[in-house]
Amino acid sequence: MQLSDAEWIVMNLIWDSQPTEASEVIAALGSENGWSGATVKTMLHRLVKKGALHTESVGKKYRYTAAVRRSDCVRRASRSFLERVFGGDAAPALLHLVRTSKLSDSELAELRELLDAKSSKNKESKE
Repeated sequence: MQLSDAEWIVMNLIWDSQPTEASEVIAALGSENGWSGATVKTMLHRLVKKGALHTESVGKKYRYTAAVRRSDCVRRASRSFLERVFGGDAAPALLHLVRTSKLSDSELAELRELLDAKSSKNKESKE
C-alpha cells in the first residue's frame, strides 16, 4: 500500500494516538496543514478504503485505528524510495544520508555499532 505525503501525516497521528475520532484528527491537523474538516474526512475515508484504517461507529462519531503497522509501511516506502532513487542499491543511499544529515554523537555511535555488527556478520558468513 502506498501512502501520499498527506496520508502519512494522518497515519502518523493515528499510530501515535489511536483510537482516534475524526474530530480529534481535524483538530490536530486541520489548521496546521490548512485542511478543512471535509478534506480530513476525505483522507480518513480514503485510508479506510485502502485498508490502512479500521473504523468503528460510536454513536454519531467515528473512531479510527490503524489496520497496518507503521513498521510495515515504513519498510514498503523505504524499498520504493530505494528502487526509484538509487536503483535498489542501499549503499549509495546510506552514504548520501550520512553525508548530508546532521547526526548527533549518539546517532553516530549507534551507526558505528550497526556497521560493526553487520561487518562481523559478513565475516562470519564468509568463513
